[in-house]
Amino acid sequence: MTELSPISPDARRSAQLMYWQGYTVSEIARQLDLPVSTVTSWKNRGKWEDTAPVGRLEVSIEARLCLLIAKEQKSGSDFKEIDLLTRQMEKMARIKKYSNGGGNEADLNPKLHNRNKGERAKPEQNAISEEQYEKLKNAFLAGMFAYQRTWHKAGLEHRIRNILKSRQIGATYYFAHEALIDALDTGRNQIFISASKKQAMQFRSYIVGYAKQTADVDLKGETIKLPNGAELIFLGTNSKTAQSYHGNLYFDEIFWVPRFEEIRKVASGMASHKQYRQTYFSTPSTLAHSAYPFWSGKRYNKGRAKKDHINIDLSHSALKNGAKGADGQWRQIVNIEDAERGGCNLFDIAQLKLEYSPLEFEQLFMCEFIDDNDSVFSFSMMQRCLVDSMDDWADYNFTFGYQRPFGNKEVWLGYDPSHTGDRSALVIIAPPQQEGGAFRLLEYRTFRGMDFSEQADAIKAMCERYNVSKISIDATGLGVGVQMIVREFRPDAIGLKYDLELKNKMVLKAHDLISKGRFHYDNAHAVEIGSSFMAIKKQTTASGRHTTYVADRSEEASHADLAWATMQTFINESFSGSQSAGVIEFYD
Repeated sequence: MTELSPISPDARRSAQLMYWQGYTVSEIARQLDLPVSTVTSWKNRGKWEDTAPVGRLEVSIEARLCLLIAKEQKSGSDFKEIDLLTRQMEKMARIKKYSNGGGNEADLNPKLHNRNKGERAKPEQNAISEEQYEKLKNAFLAGMFAYQRTWHKAGLEHRIRNILKSRQIGATYYFAHEALIDALDTGRNQIFISASKKQAMQFRSYIVGYAKQTADVDLKGETIKLPNGAELIFLGTNSKTAQSYHGNLYFDEIFWVPRFEEIRKVASGMASHKQYRQTYFSTPSTLAHSAYPFWSGKRYNKGRAKKDHINIDLSHSALKNGAKGADGQWRQIVNIEDAERGGCNLFDIAQLKLEYSPLEFEQLFMCEFIDDNDSVFSFSMMQRCLVDSMDDWADYNFTFGYQRPFGNKEVWLGYDPSHTGDRSALVIIAPPQQEGGAFRLLEYRTFRGMDFSEQADAIKAMCERYNVSKISIDATGLGVGVQMIVREFRPDAIGLKYDLELKNKMVLKAHDLISKGRFHYDNAHAVEIGSSFMAIKKQTTASGRHTTYVADRSEEASHADLAWATMQTFINESFSGSQSAGVIEFYD
């Protein structure tokens, strides 16, 4: 019997490497002069097919490395290859460790071991790329109405812009965007002054929303600091540190700000340098307001010789296209009809004339100043009610979307329903926490075009948002329909039937509270709330024997809705100040 020669272990390794290189079993057997069955057995027992790619490379590198090391005479290239293969073996070991779940990314890249060592560079705050800047500027230039383009051109040519405007034509929205683009273009600071901090933050909201929607830029910080050093600063009129800032000035609703001249001196001082501009814009209030001399030019004449006095033509025809006066101010009047001609198609003017009294419409939308001598609630009275709620109301949470902003504290709800052609108004009033304290207007809403069920749903939503302890609804005429639905979920809802006696008592109670400074509402709501109260006038009845109070109110339309809704809550307190017995002892 012939003895078989032993098979070298190197033959098995060589066969394995050839198999991983792509040779078939029969080719390997022929080249190594081995039986096919032997090679097949090695393949199956060694699980060559199951070996991971990393393992195959590792064995191949090891075999080549062993061969090179075994050479007695090594060339320079041999040493280089040994060094390369050694480093590859190390790399294969890291990959193998990571693949088996026992390592991390640092095993694949040793440099990551040092990534958290030392001081890390802080990301740039409010970073804006060149591409994002172009998107912001292009959208700003392309998105203006015609009258806003006039404002933009005037801002490039004049140091002071003073604009008398209709409500809701996008002035705050436009100037917020203009200021952002100017800050990016020039690096100048932009300062926003409003009647209250809450109103000033509306500028910020417009800027942040525009940057995000237009260019996916997230602007952070109460004061927004841009990469070029420009700052966007938002202040209320009671800011004690206003004089420490400098930059372009934007001052809105100047005709509704108390102590305007005093505040203007501080505010304009922040824009004293010739590189800065000042922009004032507002809906008109009364001729008696302290901002009127600044608008009319009479302030310029004060203290000057008569020969140096100026006369500014304040007519709409003279100022509808904008004009520079002798006092250096560029003035413009933009009423709602001008805005519509300028491309603003957001209004139904005919419908607004139904919803507002002629006096209210002329003031709020046609830029006409009013004479409040006939008003029960004069402008000066309403000015005493103004507060900066964000500074003064520590018990109210102003966070947008907050579910229970007043916690579980008691509030009263007043509702003036929608009649034919007008709007409905809802107010939330915080009653005094002690006798003689102030009523606070926390929130108000107005609605148009809603049926009885929808109006009742609006009241129900407020009952879920606040702890409403008393509900007063004008149930005169069609208003009884809203009251009946509300009573299904709030049986305690009180229906008020407006008659001569009730209206007189409501107005007298409100006059008493306001004259004593016992009604507070935020400066940001000065236009809407102030106008509503000032629209109420004393009038003699048809018989001539009695006095009543009206606001161009008729069966077809009801106005001063916010004032009436508010006064409906006041009468929960008696004239003596007691809340246990209100002004009206019996309700429907």
